[in-house]
Amino acid sequence: MADEHNVSPIFDESPRIPEVLPVLPLRDVVVYPYVILPLSVSREKSLRAVDTALVENRMILLLSQRQTDQDEPSANDLYTVGTAAIIMRVLKLPDGRIRALVQGIQRVRVEYFTETEAVFKAKVEPITEPDVPTSLELDALMRTVKQTLEKAVALGKNLSQEVLVIAANLDAPGRLADLAASNLDLKPPQLQEVLEIGHPVQRLKRVHELLMREIEMLEVQQKITMEARGEMDKGQREYYLRQQLKAIQNELGETNELAEEIQGYRDKLAKLTVPEEILTEIERNLKKLERMHPDSSETAVTRTYLEWMTEMPWGVQSEDNQDLKKAEAVLNEDHDGLEKIKDRLMEFLAVRKLRPDLKGTILCFVGPPGTGKTSLGKSVAKALGRKFARVALGGVHDESEIRGHRRTYVGAMPGRLVQALHQVKTMNPVIVLDEVDKIGRDMRGDPSAALLEVLDPEQNHTFRDNYMNVPIDLSQVLFLTTANELDPIQPAFRDRMEIIHLNSYTLEEKISIAEKHLIPRQLEKNGVTTEQVAFAKSGLKALIQGYTREAGLRQLEREIGSVCRKVARKVAEGKLEKKFTLTDATIQDLLGPIKILPDERLKAPRVGVVTGLAWTSTGGDVLFVEALKMPGKGGLTLTGQLGDVMKESAQAALSYIRSRGDAFGIEAKLFQEQDIHIHFPEGAIPKDGPSAGLAMATVLLSVLKGIPVKNTYAMTGEIDLRGEALAIGGLKEKALAALRLGIKDIILPHSNLKDLEEIAPEVRSKLRFHPVKHVEEVFELALVKWTRPDKNQRTKKSK
Repeated sequence: MADEHNVSPIFDESPRIPEVLPVLPLRDVVVYPYVILPLSVSREKSLRAVDTALVENRMILLLSQRQTDQDEPSANDLYTVGTAAIIMRVLKLPDGRIRALVQGIQRVRVEYFTETEAVFKAKVEPITEPDVPTSLELDALMRTVKQTLEKAVALGKNLSQEVLVIAANLDAPGRLADLAASNLDLKPPQLQEVLEIGHPVQRLKRVHELLMREIEMLEVQQKITMEARGEMDKGQREYYLRQQLKAIQNELGETNELAEEIQGYRDKLAKLTVPEEILTEIERNLKKLERMHPDSSETAVTRTYLEWMTEMPWGVQSEDNQDLKKAEAVLNEDHDGLEKIKDRLMEFLAVRKLRPDLKGTILCFVGPPGTGKTSLGKSVAKALGRKFARVALGGVHDESEIRGHRRTYVGAMPGRLVQALHQVKTMNPVIVLDEVDKIGRDMRGDPSAALLEVLDPEQNHTFRDNYMNVPIDLSQVLFLTTANELDPIQPAFRDRMEIIHLNSYTLEEKISIAEKHLIPRQLEKNGVTTEQVAFAKSGLKALIQGYTREAGLRQLEREIGSVCRKVARKVAEGKLEKKFTLTDATIQDLLGPIKILPDERLKAPRVGVVTGLAWTSTGGDVLFVEALKMPGKGGLTLTGQLGDVMKESAQAALSYIRSRGDAFGIEAKLFQEQDIHIHFPEGAIPKDGPSAGLAMATVLLSVLKGIPVKNTYAMTGEIDLRGEALAIGGLKEKALAALRLGIKDIILPHSNLKDLEEIAPEVRSKLRFHPVKHVEEVFELALVKWTRPDKNQRTKKSK
């Protein structure tokens, strides 16, 4: 094969050609007479052919292959016209290859091959060129060819000055044709075609045709280069190359990718019912894109914008399911218990059935983690037959997350609401705004304020996302929100929602939900069956009480999954001999010692210790209130990481006790000479709220009078300076906490009697509730052998 076309014609007389010559097959190259060319030889037959020629007379026949990809060509794979050449110089390389410098001598035709095994040898007949008389036409042809070669150089053709000088001095048309052909970028079949033309004038005419085609290509290339360079910024080589590619595609008649892309956007719009104002904005951007350069940064921004605009589900709405019985069945199938919640949802769906165009209330599910708030949203979507999308707002502190970023920013995107619509491909989905109580706020704006427009039925039909910059109708979207607590929610934001509280689950509700939902789900997830593992009620009860403490069900599901995984391992290892049943007796064998020790109530009445009840975000809890008195100057010390509201409640309780000191038989000097220390155990946990007021007043009187507090009572309630018992929240959770501790008597404010209906009847039947209006009623119930000092006087006044 050839390394390069570095040619130099030789004008010496041609030596005599032997009748039989060794043959060197060539790939990708054709050698002409009087041309010197370096060749690289590596094939075995070719190496033997070179050796044979060197031994005999240094002459060899150069034949081109018909198929360049054949490594071992046969005699039939070689052309029959080639060039007899002489080997001028040979260089053997370390890897066994040979570099040979050859010079073409004369065209020859192969009559037949005399040898084809170890080496190709062929009987050849020289092709003699006829003498051509000089004529005006021939002179004009030769002059044209020479001028065309010069023009090719002027257009950028890479020809050495030596070639032009030799061409200018040539008088033989055949040699001029060979010189010109050997310096054109022709394919091997075209080069072979020129080689096989024996008549010099005909050969020169054919070369002239090929040369003119080369000139046309060079002119087009120069035009492409000039067009691209006119639009190119200096120093941007890549940009220049892309412009060249574009110009080449235009010259070849290939289609414009940008035009195809724009047509694709129009095809998408044709399938949608796009509002007029939005369609106008899209068309404006499409026309703008048509005038842009395809590789500019602004084009990429506009493309991204049009992709969002044309992929939005304009005018697409799913049909609502109007079958309320089916909707109720869906809610009952997905959720156990929550009867009040499901009744409210059914009322909500019934109103939407009667008034489909009603701008309804936004429902906000508030409750501890794991109580099924988000899954309720999924069930509502399933019951209505709508698509469901969840937008997580926990930790969001940038208004742009709701309204989107303006397109002037790098990497700008629409807000989360537009992304949700884009995801579900419908304009009337159910969207759950999750964890709205955990929305942040900083110098970048307040996402809660942005949501005011979203959740207002009078405004959200023209919601404008900063990125989309067109009015988007959100009035058909059913928004539901979830939160763990109401206090962090902005008041104006809270005012737009109807609050539905989800309380903690009772033990019986957890067992029922586990049997109907959690256990089947974990069995399927972990690849075990009911024939391999079973959960007895005693085992579930032990699992709930000894391994979880939560208002919801997440930890319970994790523990059930742990049981299933351990059984799955035994099944996979072949160690499960019989069906494993989880009971209170076998649970520790599988899960180890219990993780949560049960709270223990006080074993006997004690002075200065009261059992209080508290509400936390994970459910109810028991809170012991301890107090001591010691010599001092009448100070009050509060410990246990208490909040400001709780500290103020303690001051109010102490003030009331001091104001009634004479009636309670407490000497006034005692408040001057004794310090009081109130402590709430578990000091690492922050505590706040007013509901421990009654408990703190009771513990203060107990420690000042030295009267024990009954260990069978737990209490909750706020106190004011008059000693009135004020209402509190979270009564259901607090009642469950008392029952878990084994306390059956609960003291609560009288105004909380209405909340007893929230407590399940099976739980209510196990407890005794003592409503009180005044703190001294609490003293009478909770303190051992204590009677109100002015009870008779108060009774007379009331009559």
